Amino acid sequence: MSPDNLTAGVPAKPRVAVLFGGRSSEHAVSCVTAAGVLGAINKDKYDVIPIGIAKSGQWVLASTDTAQWSLAASSLPEVAPSSDTVTLAEIGGEHQLIVASPNEVPRELGAVDVVFPLLHGPFGEDGTIQGLLELSDTRYVGAGVLASAVGMDKHFMKVVFEAAGLQVGPYIAVTDRQWRKDPEAVRKQVDLLGFPVFVKPARAGSSMGISKVDSLDQLDAAIEEARRHDLKLVIEAGIAGREIECAVLEGRGTDAPRTSMPGEISVSGGSHEFYDFNAKYVEDDAAALSCPAEIPEEAIARVRELAAAAFDAVGAEGLSRVDFFYTPDGDLIINEINTMPGFTPKSMYPQMWAASGLGYADLIDELIHLALNRKTGLR
Repeated sequence: MSPDNLTAGVPAKPRVAVLFGGRSSEHAVSCVTAAGVLGAINKDKYDVIPIGIAKSGQWVLASTDTAQWSLAASSLPEVAPSSDTVTLAEIGGEHQLIVASPNEVPRELGAVDVVFPLLHGPFGEDGTIQGLLELSDTRYVGAGVLASAVGMDKHFMKVVFEAAGLQVGPYIAVTDRQWRKDPEAVRKQVDLLGFPVFVKPARAGSSMGISKVDSLDQLDAAIEEARRHDLKLVIEAGIAGREIECAVLEGRGTDAPRTSMPGEISVSGGSHEFYDFNAKYVEDDAAALSCPAEIPEEAIARVRELAAAAFDAVGAEGLSRVDFFYTPDGDLIINEINTMPGFTPKSMYPQMWAASGLGYADLIDELIHLALNRKTGLR
């Protein structure tokens, strides 16, 4: 697999801007992801500049101290606003980081060769930051504008999957207007799905705002909880099946997407009815990954095939995690694609690649390689 020769002009030690934080409810998760990447990236090979985005949207120079961005049960990390604002601008044909301070002449931090946007949720994972980087003609890790937007919106994601011939479970999409105009019609649609259902913000991740609803009298509260994160919702029928995940990595050049061995999540009992935020990020012993998943060989092959098909269906680049339900009848129903999955060392995406022979630091290196060898503009 010979790489495309698109890195002309890139220095021997490329400068990587690691971008994290952001305006979404997944701000803390993004910080934790950055802690993992900043701790593992090869600093002998790359010049690394951490850039935090405060909840206000301000870009600031961030600390390289990974402990500041780690997650503890009693404290969520957060990028603090600063009097100094970082911007990305083109100067002399190069993409430069500029620091602007009150009553001072702006200073240059140097050229940026690639941005690693470790942003989760709206205003980062949904195509917005990707559009900004496209406008500035800057290379970046991960999916482009359209793939990021489709992968973020659980409604349109399902529409694309269905068009590609992938099997999705029963669901309805609920807009803000529909809920405010005729909530009783929404309740009737949900009742037809049958219980339990899962009420989800259409454009949020990390299990933010998701509720399992077992009866109609619980529905309104679950809808209002999800609407705190997004006024557009997806309500899905519960599916009896095991949760199987597969990590996808873009192929080099014209090679097909690469897939890991599938993994299976098991969540311990107690307060966790499903794979929620605490199980994912806070409680170390709440969830476990089995990789490869203990399913028949033909099912493993089919998961990998369908994961690559989902990656191609949305036009993803770089990385994605694709989640399925494996039913007792042997069917594979696609749940979702995540174009910027959790990327801490304990996250499922890196763990599945590690179990498949590609370690965390090497995975980071490969993603940067793919970004540096991807041309900017329409492709």
